[in-house]
Amino acid sequence: MSQRNVLIIGGSHGIGLGIVRRCVEQGDQVTVISRTEGELVGLSGVMHIAADVVNDEISSADLPDTIDAMAYCPGSIHLTPLRGVKADAMLEDFKLNALGAVKCIQAALPALKSVETASIVLFSTVAVTQGLPMHVAVAAAKGAVEGIAKSLAAELAPKIRVNCVAPALTDTPLAARLLSNDQKRAAMAEMYPLKRIGTVDDIAEAAFFLLSDKASWITGQVIGVDGGMSSVRA
Repeated sequence: MSQRNVLIIGGSHGIGLGIVRRCVEQGDQVTVISRTEGELVGLSGVMHIAADVVNDEISSADLPDTIDAMAYCPGSIHLTPLRGVKADAMLEDFKLNALGAVKCIQAALPALKSVETASIVLFSTVAVTQGLPMHVAVAAAKGAVEGIAKSLAAELAPKIRVNCVAPALTDTPLAARLLSNDQKRAAMAEMYPLKRIGTVDDIAEAAFFLLSDKASWITGQVIGVDGGMSSVRA
């Protein structure tokens, strides 16, 4: 396999870092855009660009001339009952999850178009298709992400594939508050037919597959990696 240029937005922790590590292991050159370098320190073959995707400009000039694969990984988990939902908080979730993705794809588009075929992966949540209480803000923002993925899959075909991974609760720094003790972990695990919460490897492996040529006939899809929550009743 020839060396690829891969762009990961939000790749210094959690699922994004899991994707970065897989790309590095197979010899890809990886560019990561995130606010901090985080756990990227010491990883070879990685260039880090410090930026806040909501507030900073993301310039094509700062990116590689060619990009074979791109993943947009930033996300939020703000769980609030309806009476506590604030418009400003919903707007911030939308900016991070949806507008940030569009901004980064726009910046990367010339480099994505410069290769024969390319792949983009975005991230949604099981809460878009399943009615989960207190998920109004995140479900709204991630529902927009699914719409963006399908719209761009149509617009950018046939050269650029666009897919979306929709995880359920995953053991990442973002979910630390929900998994802060053994009792919470056990209770959360019981919600799933497979009786465990997700791991970084579960989600990163699915995204890595969609970014690869092994998924060359898959586009416009929302892939649930959710322990069966979206489709199975045990």
